[in-house]
This record gives sequence, structure tokens and C-alpha cells, in this order.
Amino acid sequence: MIRSLIGAIGLSVVASHALAAEPLEIGIGYLRHAGVTETLSLVEQPADNDGVAGAHLAIEDNNTTGKFLNQHFTLDEVRLKQGEDVVKAAGALADHDASIILDLSADEVLKVADSLRDRGTVLIDAGSIDDRLREQDCRANVIHIAPTRTMLADGLAQYLIWKQWRRWLLVVGSHDNDKLYADAYRRAATRFGGKIVQERTFQDTGGARRTDSGITLIQRQMPVFTQSAPAYDVLIAADESEVFASYLPYRTWDPRPVAGSAGLKPTSWDAAHNQWGAIQLQNRFVKLNARHMTALDMQAWTAARIVGEAASRINSADPKKLFAFIKSPDFSIAAFKGQRLTLRDWNLQLRQPILLSDGRMVVSVSPQEGFLHQTSELDTLGVDRPETKCKLQ
Repeated sequence: MIRSLIGAIGLSVVASHALAAEPLEIGIGYLRHAGVTETLSLVEQPADNDGVAGAHLAIEDNNTTGKFLNQHFTLDEVRLKQGEDVVKAAGALADHDASIILDLSADEVLKVADSLRDRGTVLIDAGSIDDRLREQDCRANVIHIAPTRTMLADGLAQYLIWKQWRRWLLVVGSHDNDKLYADAYRRAATRFGGKIVQERTFQDTGGARRTDSGITLIQRQMPVFTQSAPAYDVLIAADESEVFASYLPYRTWDPRPVAGSAGLKPTSWDAAHNQWGAIQLQNRFVKLNARHMTALDMQAWTAARIVGEAASRINSADPKKLFAFIKSPDFSIAAFKGQRLTLRDWNLQLRQPILLSDGRMVVSVSPQEGFLHQTSELDTLGVDRPETKCKLQ
């Protein structure tokens, strides 16, 4: 009888230890569309795993720490096919994942946010740069990792002003996103003291952008298009649609630098970035993927790492607890940009430096020296608290 009782107690202790040894499972979803957008340059074509590759690397990093904390992270990727319901797909991910990384259009982000409003799921926008998601259409259940158009434009504008290149020729594409990007540059000019001496619109007439143009036609078209402009220091191209900007460098009528959507580009990340320990991250990414790390890769890496950092700090997989901690003043994330990054509490946008790259080297990093702020110099990039239209709800 006594032996049976001792045996039962022993089995109970073993079972308790086995139960305690089970790791805390933390699922992260990744929702995006199948396929990639073609670019003008053959050497800059996005990889099929653009973005999600960064998230996979972050999962490895999360699990490295998780081994010591008895936590285990997984990534569930869903690629939406043509016509698939984004709300239904997000709901399915929310059934078993504490957070979902979104690489979607602004309208789709809003649909997902509204459909999951009461679920408590941590939604992290890694792909959309639309300012309206952080302003008039902001949602209290969406964190934004991707920098906005105004943050990108301000980062470039600060450098141009620092260089005393104050006179800008603004060339705008004919698509809606191009016009929004142009709005950001107009705002940046007013904010920092730039002068747009003239604006020109490049109309997208359709056709195959690469095969129907040819070197000879481009070489004749671009100088004529930029001819007879008022005196300017730099041409800024607003061409998110990838129609014309890449054809501008070295082909303008006047010998002037090109910036914006070609030439000197503002971005959240660049493969040439090697400061503040970034080379270690770059090398690990190349080893895993046999390609360089893009801005979208880094945004997705940061999104997944935010969840990992929060889980390690509060030791919980509960999405509401994770979200509450991420939004708290105690939270920050290290992202190889020289300082720990935090969220703007008025619109849940991640504060971050903006890299300025020419495609081969990082030329500079904004905010620039001399652009001061009473709270954080990073808040000189994008819409600041006194300007915001956001009312989190």
C-alpha cells in the first residue's frame, strides 16, 4: 500500500515536470498576396519570398532566445490568390496565431483590422506606407513598421537641405500612389525650407515598359522631357509605380542629381547598410537566402522580432497582454539602426531612422544633424504629434 502510494506520487512528480517542460507556443501569421511586382531593372526584381524571408530569420532569432525561456515561435504564411477573401484568411490565422504580419494594401489592412477588432490579435503592418493608415484612417489594433511616405520624404529632404540643395524639380507619375508620394515631397519642402521650382507629370501610356522603350528611345525622350526647366539643384522623382524614374539618372537635360524613386533613394533598409552591427544580420540573411536583404525583409524581421521581444519580457502568448506591453512606454526594439526604436503612442507608428542609398552605398542616415525635436529627433520624420489627425479607435 505504501509502495503504491510512493509510486503514484513519483509518477505525479514526473508528469508535473514533463508538463512544465512543454514550451510556450507562440504563433505568428504572415498574410500577403501571391506573386511579386515587376520592376524596371532586371537586377532589382523582388524575390518570391521578399518580406517573408525576413520574418523567417526573425523566428530563428526569437527561438534562439526562446530556448532559454522555454518559448517556441512558429510562422504561418498565407499567400492570397487572385480573388481570395482577405478577411476570411486573416480570421483563420487569428484562430491560432497571437499576431499577424500584414503585407497588404491600405484598404485591405483596414478590412482586416475592422474584422478582428474584438479578437485582440496583434496586427502588424509591415508593407503599406500610406499615411492615412496612421492618420485619418488609423486603427487602435494595428502597429505600423513600414515608414510612411512622409517619413521617407522628410528623410531625403533633410539631407538635401543639409547639402544646401534647396531648389527642386519635382517629376510626378500619373498614378494615384505617385501623386501621394508627390504630396509628401511638397509637404517636406514647406516643412524644411525647400523650393519646388516646377512640377512635371510623366504620363503612363501603357505598353511593355522594358521591351517597347529601348536605349535609343529613352536616350532621346528623357533629355527632352527635362529640358527648359527653371534652375534647380536636384530632380526629385515620385514614381512608386515603376514607370519612368529609373530612366532619369544620367539622362536629364541639365547635369543634375536625381533623387526620390531613383538615384538617391530614402528607405527603411538597404543591402549596403553595415553600421551598428548590421553586417552580422546581413550575412546571416544572405547565408539563409542566397540574396540580399530588402527593406520589406527588414520590416517583416522587425515585426516578428517585436512579438518575440514582448513575449520574452512578459512570458506570455496571450495576444491582448502582448499588445498592451508593445504599446507601453517600457517597450523598445533593437533593429541595427544605432538606437532602440519605439512606437509613437498617438498612431502606433514605429519611430526609425531613414537610410539614403544610391543602390551601392548608404550615403547618409536621417534625421540629419541640426534637425532638433523636443522629444525625439526621430519625430522630425513624418507627421508629429501636434499635426496628427489620428484618433485611435
